[in-house]
Amino acid sequence: MPTQRTTAGREAPSGGTAPVEHVDVLIVGAGISGIAAAYHLRQQCPDMRFVILEAEESFGGTWWTHRSPGIRSDSDLHTFGYGFKPWVGPPIATAEEILAYMGEVIAENDLARHIRYRHRILTAAWSSEDSRWTVEAVRGDESDGGKEGERVRISADFLWMCQGYYRHNEGYTPEWDGMADFKGRIAHPENWPEDIDYAGKNVVVIGSGATAATVVPAMAESAAHVTMLQRSPTYFRTGRNAIEIAETLRELQVDESVVHEVTRRKIMFDQAAFTERCFETPDEVKDELIGQIRALLGPDYDVDKHFTPSYRPWRQRVAFVPDADLFHGIAAGKASVVTEEIDRFTEAGIRLKSGETLEADLVVTATGFNMNMMGDIAFAVDGRPVDFHDTVTYRGMMFTGVPNLAWVFGYFRASWTLRSELVAEFVCRLLNHMRATGATSIMPMLRSEDRDMPLHDWIDEDNFNPNYLKRAVALLPRRGSKKEWQHTQDYWREKDEFPTIDLDGAEFVYRWGTRANEAAE
Repeated sequence: MPTQRTTAGREAPSGGTAPVEHVDVLIVGAGISGIAAAYHLRQQCPDMRFVILEAEESFGGTWWTHRSPGIRSDSDLHTFGYGFKPWVGPPIATAEEILAYMGEVIAENDLARHIRYRHRILTAAWSSEDSRWTVEAVRGDESDGGKEGERVRISADFLWMCQGYYRHNEGYTPEWDGMADFKGRIAHPENWPEDIDYAGKNVVVIGSGATAATVVPAMAESAAHVTMLQRSPTYFRTGRNAIEIAETLRELQVDESVVHEVTRRKIMFDQAAFTERCFETPDEVKDELIGQIRALLGPDYDVDKHFTPSYRPWRQRVAFVPDADLFHGIAAGKASVVTEEIDRFTEAGIRLKSGETLEADLVVTATGFNMNMMGDIAFAVDGRPVDFHDTVTYRGMMFTGVPNLAWVFGYFRASWTLRSELVAEFVCRLLNHMRATGATSIMPMLRSEDRDMPLHDWIDEDNFNPNYLKRAVALLPRRGSKKEWQHTQDYWREKDEFPTIDLDGAEFVYRWGTRANEAAE
C-alpha cells in the first residue's frame, strides 16, 4: 500500500488509517540481551533510530518477572554482566543487585528514552516490496476494565529479537492426579504470589535444578521444614561467593576496569577447561563433584541416591551453589531431599509411588519453564506464516528464508550475556555494511555446497539434553553439519569467528530495493 510521510519518522497509509511509526531497528525485549543490543547500537550505529518494545512494566526480563524467595543468578556476574561495565559486587548476585546494575547501564547510556514498556507484540510481518517489518502490538493492560489494550503499529528495517526463550509468566508444571484435592497452595517460581506466607509451615519443592537449589535454602530459613522432592539428581558445584583473583587485584588497588577484564578472562578460561574435562574425563569430574557433596553431608548421608546423576557432567546444566547454602541447610536438618516419583496429590500433601506421603502446607513446582519461539509472536514473510522449524539456523542467530532478522540465544555452558554481546557486535557490523552498500535486505541461504547437507534437530541430545529443550524441539530451527549452520555453544571459538565473518559470503543474499543479488544466490 502506498504511504505518505508524516512527522517524527512516522508513516500513515494513504487510506487514512492510524499512523505507523517507522524506525531503523526494532529491538524486542528489555532484558539483559535487549539492553546489550541497545548499548552497542548507540555506540556503533549512532545515527540509526531504534526503539525497544518490552511487554513488562520495567526492564530486566527474568530478574523483573521472577519473585520467588532467594532469586539469584546461576552465572557469575563478571561474565553475565556486560563487557563494557565492570561488575563490582559478589559474583553470584540477587535479582535486586542485577536490576540495579542494569539500571545504571540504562542511565549512563541514555537508553531509557528508547524503551517502551507494556507493549506486547502480536504479529510481525515482512514485506519484500517495502523491505521492512511491520509489527502490531498491544499497549497497556488488556484486562483493565475488560477492555483490550490500545493497538500500536511500528515498522522497522531490521528486527532484533532479544525477548528470551521462554514464557516469563507461565512456568512448566506437569499435571499430577489429585492436584485439585490438595488443601494447601501450589505455586510456581515464575508465578510467585505476593501473599504467600510460609513461615512455620511444611514446604515441598518439586525439582532438582538451579531454581530448586535457590528456593530451598531461602525458604528453609523461616519454614518449619523444606523437602526437595526430585525424580532424579542434578550435578552441583559449590564454592565461596567470591572470585579470588578479583579480591587480590582489588587489594592491590588495581582499577576496576582492569579487575573486570582480567577476572572475566580467568573465569572463561576456567569454564572452558572444566567443560573440556567433562567430555574428556567425565568419571574424574563426576567423582570430584560428588566428593564435594560427600564432604559437606558426611559419610552417613546417601549421596549415591540423592546427588549422583545417571548422566555425565554437563549433559545438563551444572548448577552452582554459592557458599554451599543448600547443603548446609540439609546438614542442619532444616531441609531434606527425597528422590522418588510422584503417585498423586492428596488433601494433605503428595503420595509417592513408594507409598510414603509427604505432608505439605505449600508445594512449590520448580519444574522448569515453557520454551517458546520468538515470544509467541505470529511471524509472516510476504503473507506466508513462518514455521521456524522449517528453517535452518545461521550460527544460532539468523534463519534461512527470514530477512532482516537477528535472534539472541546465549550459551548453556557459559554466560548468556557473552553471546548477546557477540551477536550485538555482529549485527551492528552488518547494519553498517548494509548502509554502506545500499542494501535493503539480507537473508541467509544454504549455499550450493550445503544443499545436500544432512539436517538435524537444533540440539544434539547426546551433547546437551535438558527436558525444556527436548519439549521444544518442534518449535526450534534445524541445524546442519557445518559450523555456519549451527549454534556451537563454544564461546572461545565464536569470539574469534564472529568478528571475521565475511559479510559478502555466499551464504548471504542481499537485495537492493527489489533486485536480488544474483551473485550471492
